[in-house]
Amino acid sequence: MSEFLNSRAGTQFLYTCLAAIVLWGLAMVFMREIVDYLGTANGKGVAIALVMANVAGGVSIVYSLLRILDMKDEMLRRRDAERRADYIATRDHLTKLPNRYAFDRCELAPNMRLDDASEPATDAPFATVYAIDLDGFKKVNDLMGHQGGDVLLKEVARRICALAEQDCVFRFGGDEFIAIGRHFSEAKEKRFAELLIQSITRPVRIGSLTAEVGASIGYARLPEHGATLAEVSHVADIALYEAKGRGPNNHVLFEPEMQAKVSRRAKLEGELRRAIDKGSIGAFYQPLVDLRSGDVCGFEALARWKNEDGEFVPPNVFIPLAEESGLITPLFQQLLREACEAARSWPEDMGLSFNLSPVQMEDRMLPTRVIGILDEVGFPPERLELEITENALVSDPDLAAHIMDSLSSRGVQIALDDFGTGYSNFSQLARFRFDKIKIDKSFVAACGTDERQEKVIQAMLGLSRSLHAKTTVEGIEDHRQLAHFVSQGCDLGQGYLLGRPMPAEDVVTYLSDRRQVLATG
Repeated sequence: MSEFLNSRAGTQFLYTCLAAIVLWGLAMVFMREIVDYLGTANGKGVAIALVMANVAGGVSIVYSLLRILDMKDEMLRRRDAERRADYIATRDHLTKLPNRYAFDRCELAPNMRLDDASEPATDAPFATVYAIDLDGFKKVNDLMGHQGGDVLLKEVARRICALAEQDCVFRFGGDEFIAIGRHFSEAKEKRFAELLIQSITRPVRIGSLTAEVGASIGYARLPEHGATLAEVSHVADIALYEAKGRGPNNHVLFEPEMQAKVSRRAKLEGELRRAIDKGSIGAFYQPLVDLRSGDVCGFEALARWKNEDGEFVPPNVFIPLAEESGLITPLFQQLLREACEAARSWPEDMGLSFNLSPVQMEDRMLPTRVIGILDEVGFPPERLELEITENALVSDPDLAAHIMDSLSSRGVQIALDDFGTGYSNFSQLARFRFDKIKIDKSFVAACGTDERQEKVIQAMLGLSRSLHAKTTVEGIEDHRQLAHFVSQGCDLGQGYLLGRPMPAEDVVTYLSDRRQVLATG
């Protein structure tokens, strides 16, 4: 009722009622004078007419009051509907936590109850914002379906809320959460982050199965790192990115240097996008040598990028950036097409080796993309070898097996790259078919000097033979290493001693010079 009376319509209604009451009263008081003034002979009829008019006015007032009651109910229903709409707009439908929109609207006082006057004054930050991201959540979704993922998210939300204050936990979408703590000391900030990780990483029961995820956390302080919650949340995300780069289950406090690092990364990503659009990232080719005959049997294509400043950007810098920014697929297709076109001019017995990113092993369309490029260029699939790292097999072994089988069925060779450095186990390796196994260069440096490393190398060679796969040794840089692996019966070698990466136009010259050296040797 108070909302109606305070509204414009309510004010107009009050003035109308007041005017009607005044007119009614005046008519009753001055009824005789009005009759005399009108000078009618039938004064009684006039009086009856006035009374009827007053009765009609009274009835209209009663009717208006009834309408007010109806309007009151309608306004209450409308208010409830607005509240429901606001709740839906500001709440995550799955976890019932406030969402990003609610976070953007919220103020520290009084809704967040971070202005408690009873809180003693301290040197601690007014508030600490924690950006939380789950590690390995996609795997849970893939293995248990979205329903299983939803159960996990609700349980994670419950655990975070059990540690944080009421109304201080938000879900921004996906597997990203925000928690806010107030007046935390430095030690308490760190301890709270550790408790969050410990709580989130505990196993979650989903039906008859058990799921586990990790957690990466970045956090920042208000007002030290920003004047508003939005600013502090942004830099907490930057710290989260740093934490994820350090591996699962890490927490990192924001530091200003991280902002500069992100800016450099954004600049480099922009340059990378332009380089891919212009086709300025090219392939260099490193020879693969048959250790028994000394003949070159193929080349591995390696990505090389000279940036806008004329400097070479290391592949271990721009390849991970391409993976993170979603540019790895267009870069892969561009380089594979270029390499296949270059390899067409080589002798027909020479193969082309090409690296696959672990991210690409999550792409069901990969076999179609590869075969499409081979058909377009006219390069035989039997001459192409794709190198896959062990870590690419761990995320989704079933999908990896499907991709490898699809490629193998078309004649493409599959090599296991950097063997001995990943996280796979023998049971996983046994289910995949490899045409070649490449021993990582980290084992080559210690050959002949470290007895334990030597035994590991011998075990790798024995595994390759038992799987009927050829072996390639990477990183051969001196004659001692070359002689050692020749004596061990390795099939192929690769390294600076045998040939450095070179542009496509130098391949023919390299092959010609090598033939002359072998002929005179």
